[in-house]
Amino acid sequence: MESTQDKSQPATPRRLQKARQQGQVPRARDLTHLVVLAGGLSLLWFTLPWGYERLRATMRAGLRFDATTVREPAVMLEQLAQALQQGLALVLPLALALAVLVVLALVAAGSVTWSVQPLLPDWSKIGPLAGLKRLFSRQQLLEVLKLLAITALIAAIGGWYVVQHVEAFASLLLRPLEAALVQAGQWFMLGVASMLAVVLLVALVDVPLQQYLYRHNLRMSLQEVKDEFKETEGNPQLKSKRRQRAREIAYSQSVRRVPEADVVVMNPTHYAVALRYDEATMAAPHVIAKGADLLALRIRDQAREHRVPVLEAPMLARALYAHTELDEPVPAALFAAVAQVLAYVYRLRAALRGQGPLPKPPRPQVPLELDPLRGQGPR
Repeated sequence: MESTQDKSQPATPRRLQKARQQGQVPRARDLTHLVVLAGGLSLLWFTLPWGYERLRATMRAGLRFDATTVREPAVMLEQLAQALQQGLALVLPLALALAVLVVLALVAAGSVTWSVQPLLPDWSKIGPLAGLKRLFSRQQLLEVLKLLAITALIAAIGGWYVVQHVEAFASLLLRPLEAALVQAGQWFMLGVASMLAVVLLVALVDVPLQQYLYRHNLRMSLQEVKDEFKETEGNPQLKSKRRQRAREIAYSQSVRRVPEADVVVMNPTHYAVALRYDEATMAAPHVIAKGADLLALRIRDQAREHRVPVLEAPMLARALYAHTELDEPVPAALFAAVAQVLAYVYRLRAALRGQGPLPKPPRPQVPLELDPLRGQGPR
């Protein structure tokens, strides 16, 4: 027998929603690292010519002074403030654009949620034992192994790159300065691209891995799933009792509609079903009232008081009571039996008006599988 304490069930949508409300989201740090490195270098590369010209102009203005400027400290401070403004005008847009890229990446990975829960103090996480548990947890072990693998891979790629280009690096001393700088820049970008390829590979593995670990840590026991279902949907037994009570109330209130019925079918006292048919508005006869035992007797009394025909047809009464709902058409399998009853009612009304002889009460045929008391004896 499966233990209800084994957390073998996947997290329910409500459990995942509550976790996000508490600030628990999958955190793909390597994706953030990739966006910071790749995005930062890309932004720097595209803005480098413009930034270089701005910085050179700022440096040229800062190094241009005369004797008057030297004697006025306020002028030097003003030039320093202008240089600082130029630097901020260059750095702040890059930082803002990079922050936007990081936020977009976190949103795409599902790592963003609005919650103040993580800001509240959690005393259960404060203490040496709690710290040791976090330090030696499965999550931390995977993080350490991942960092070691990344470090080893980057070191291997960097070492191989240096070994392959060591002679070319030495030859830069023999080239003119501008050509050497261009070649060094190309090699630098190639090396950085190789490193970023490693980080990209790690991020492609880390994002689904963090999603898996996030859902794995939120797994639930069978008892927790049952408790959550009871909490959200209510106890099935209580819900069944409430539905039964609601049906009883609806049935008792339906007695007031008996005067609208064309006929009441009874069994003869245990079940009573009131039928109404209007050719203009109904495709089939509808059940407008039904009840059992005392409620059946009330329906019968209401029918007699308002001169609604009452027909004893035990099997049909039981079948209608079991397989129909209020204000719903009768099942197709009972159309023929109900048609016999309505035909009898129409002939009876005509006879009472002196337009024909009194008809004999019919014995409508009901499929045995629709009789709820089949095999239990007469009732």
